[in-house]
Amino acid sequence: MLPALVLTAGLGARLDPITRLVAKPAVPLGGRTLVERVLRWLAGQGVTDAVLNLHHRPSSVTGVVGDGTHLGVRVRYSWEDPVLGSAGGPRHALPLLDTDTFLIVNGDTLCDVDLAAMTAAHAASGARVTMAVVPNPAPLHYNGLALRDDRIVGVIPRGRAEPSWHFVGVQIASASVFAALPDGEPAESVHGIYQPLMAGPNVEVAGYPVSAGFYDVGTPRDYLATALAVANGATIEPGAVVGQGARITRTVVWPGATIGEGAVLDDCIVTNVEIPPDFRAEGAIILPAALCQDEDTRAQRVGDLALFKIDR
Repeated sequence: MLPALVLTAGLGARLDPITRLVAKPAVPLGGRTLVERVLRWLAGQGVTDAVLNLHHRPSSVTGVVGDGTHLGVRVRYSWEDPVLGSAGGPRHALPLLDTDTFLIVNGDTLCDVDLAAMTAAHAASGARVTMAVVPNPAPLHYNGLALRDDRIVGVIPRGRAEPSWHFVGVQIASASVFAALPDGEPAESVHGIYQPLMAGPNVEVAGYPVSAGFYDVGTPRDYLATALAVANGATIEPGAVVGQGARITRTVVWPGATIGEGAVLDDCIVTNVEIPPDFRAEGAIILPAALCQDEDTRAQRVGDLALFKIDR
């Protein structure tokens, strides 16, 4: 199986304020972090070598992944400063990947694509890039891709009524697509260097339709929905302590959190904080108050806690 580059360097701005604590791929998700789940999935598909790019809160990723031995895959790291984007990151990692063709997997999505079948389709198409896609499930929320005879021919902005396809975070790419970029300079793929490839006369960027479901951990609401789906209900991560009589529904409780007796939490994300006895919250991300910033007008401070509303 091809080696994989897992994109874990992003700032995770849409997941703020959670990403003030950890990088997006390091959020807890049903007993493992998101990036561990991605790597376990890759190992199960036959991938033996992976490179992770790093920038934002890198220790939160390296601390759980290490060299990948416990996940069944050899892991190395490509360090970025500044963050180099979805094309600049692969360009910088090319010496570590050391191959003509490789997988690129987003570190903030889960999707069970058949990589062997996708690799065969990529080779048969002659394309330089093949992107796994599903029918766009939320055109008002996601940008879409225009697909013609399994060839991606353009980007359809979100909000448009026309049918489109949604990229699920798994692609196969030729190193030549990125090799001409200056190393160490930020660049984007789909909304950057792929655009002229899509517009050309040949099949340069192929779409690979899949029927697999996918989870996108983009926003706090997305994260909560994914965590609950993975855990099939309220999820208390290993290492959390819950006091007697506490009522917890549709809520993620992180390792290291302590929930006081009689507390009532509904539809919340509880990070590594101590919740007082009989405390009540609904629809909130609960972080240490020390992480609040002056411009955090949407935050409510309660003692040592900061509560941010989860956008619907």
